[in-house]
Amino acid sequence: MTIQVHTEAFNPATGKSLGTIPQNSVKEIKDFVKRIRIAQVKWSRLSFSERGLHLRKMQRHLTEHGEEYAQVISQDNGKTLADAYMTEVTSAIVAFDYYIKHTARVLRPRRVKGSHIFSLYTRNKLQHVPRGVIGIVSPWNYPLAIPIHEILMGLMAGNGILFKAASETQMVGGIIQKIIDAGELPQDLFIQVNLPGRVAGDAILEAGIDKLFFTGSVPVGKQLMKKAAESLTPISLELGGNDPMIICAEANLKKAANGAIWAGLSNSGQSCAGIERVYVHEDVYEAFLEILKKKVKKLKAGNPEVSGNHIGSMTTARQQATVQKMMDDAVRMGAEVLSTSQTDGKTRQAMAATILTHVTHDMEIMREETFGPVLGVMSFQTIDEAIRLANDSDLGLTASVWTRNHRMGRQIADQLQAGVVTINDHLITHGIPNLPWGGFKNSSVGRTHGEAGLLSMTESRVIVNNYLPLNKQPHWTPVSGFVYRRWVGFAMIIGGNLSQKLKGLLKLIFGFRKI
Repeated sequence: MTIQVHTEAFNPATGKSLGTIPQNSVKEIKDFVKRIRIAQVKWSRLSFSERGLHLRKMQRHLTEHGEEYAQVISQDNGKTLADAYMTEVTSAIVAFDYYIKHTARVLRPRRVKGSHIFSLYTRNKLQHVPRGVIGIVSPWNYPLAIPIHEILMGLMAGNGILFKAASETQMVGGIIQKIIDAGELPQDLFIQVNLPGRVAGDAILEAGIDKLFFTGSVPVGKQLMKKAAESLTPISLELGGNDPMIICAEANLKKAANGAIWAGLSNSGQSCAGIERVYVHEDVYEAFLEILKKKVKKLKAGNPEVSGNHIGSMTTARQQATVQKMMDDAVRMGAEVLSTSQTDGKTRQAMAATILTHVTHDMEIMREETFGPVLGVMSFQTIDEAIRLANDSDLGLTASVWTRNHRMGRQIADQLQAGVVTINDHLITHGIPNLPWGGFKNSSVGRTHGEAGLLSMTESRVIVNNYLPLNKQPHWTPVSGFVYRRWVGFAMIIGGNLSQKLKGLLKLIFGFRKI
């Protein structure tokens, strides 16, 4: 007799059980992929507009139940209700609109002109063909907003989906299933699985999927990439960041301080594209710190369901302990706590927002992804120094520049090693679905979202139709000396200097003679 194993979900702020979810076995995954593949064939034959009708039903369902689902996200993840609705529900609703309206434009078959004279007698068509079965493994920090983009892109491109929600936020996985069910998709086109993270990646790759989208840590991403190499399965990785914020001398300091709080401390700092390192020009360093200090002291972390709490709780006790250790180590190495927020003193895993000064790049908290409500602040003398400090990381997801001089802001942005750079804003572009999402260095492999994301859900196929009514093309074997000399002449015209071009022209005209 087989005993069904369950995952129990808990509210991280209260410890209250939210329910249990049955786990799947590794053996089931291969069967799921086979079932998805059968359903995908029929789905791929539908037009983009027909697929869009199904997705529009999902969007309307999410809009209707948005506040209810935001409450579930808040309870499951620990973020505030406002954060859950704005950054998760709204982001998802906007994503639906973009992919429904624009997929056909991006992925429609199109004619491609040939590039030289020998392609004049061909008609070339470029197609973007669905890959088949897309595997999606999503994280717990934005458990609705992050996977919904990949799900929508995959479906609109004509694929079937094998989806795994994070073990820590299984209640949000239930929300996603309700959204999918509202779309009345073909049976088995979308299958959600619940597997422990330690076995999920290998099991999904071994089941024979056609591409994997994973969002998570760098070490796990590297393991999955190594595993995917065994079967040459394409893989897209978004692995987090250690994102810098550069505040120039002429910046609006109040706006910059508010931006640092929003992008560095919301969601308890658990944002892969959140601000973690702040570099301030020495001329405004003290003034900025004074503004930031006062604002952070007014914040309150605690139970997200209690009115007046601005920051919720950490999603996992493990991550809370990691962040606390990094802060303690930094203080031992000379960092100073400039300011902390209030906490209600009774909420589990509620962590005070903290501003550290006298930090250096010798400290782990400035070198590694913190993923907590902590900002390290340093001063700089020159823009070149600020750029060097900002780029001094093996991660490069996003970055921001704060200045009233927009021309200088763009010049700085051009030199930052990050997939996304914003000027006078941060942590916003993930919610702009037409922009590609991904980073430099260890932050990313590939891009999702927008046109790049849609294309990544497909394989390119070119169909070349030869219209020349000849029994044998001039270059087909066997090749006469006459044709060979003309071929040489053609190449000389294309690639040679003036003298070579003239000689090539003579070869082309008088191919029957040795020139």
